[in-house]
Amino acid sequence: MAQARFGWNLARLLIVVSLGLWLASSSSAQTADLSGRYKCVAVKQKGKAAPCDAAPLILKHDGRFELRGWEGSYLVNGEWVELSDSMLKTRAKIEPGHKIVLRYYGKTGLVEMIYERRVAELGKTSLG
Repeated sequence: MAQARFGWNLARLLIVVSLGLWLASSSSAQTADLSGRYKCVAVKQKGKAAPCDAAPLILKHDGRFELRGWEGSYLVNGEWVELSDSMLKTRAKIEPGHKIVLRYYGKTGLVEMIYERRVAELGKTSLG
């Protein structure tokens, strides 16, 4: 009788732990708030970096984004920001210092667009 009760309690405990782990893993996307305006600070092509004056990347609080006339939704998934609309999907890498690096293949090969969010604190602008 005591062994049966112990087995039942152990089974219930395992179910609760499994459910908790499943819920924690399924909610891993969209954990960080990256919303804000990101300025393009550099572009790298053919191994050379240059200043960038491209349009900003805007990540809105509602999960929508804007980039050079391209609009769609975004999702934060681990170290990636996944940008998509009804026809296209790409992802950009989240890097330390409020940076997002978008890599794609253009006419000249691999292109890296480095976007940086400026964080204003107490009237000062700094890189957070």
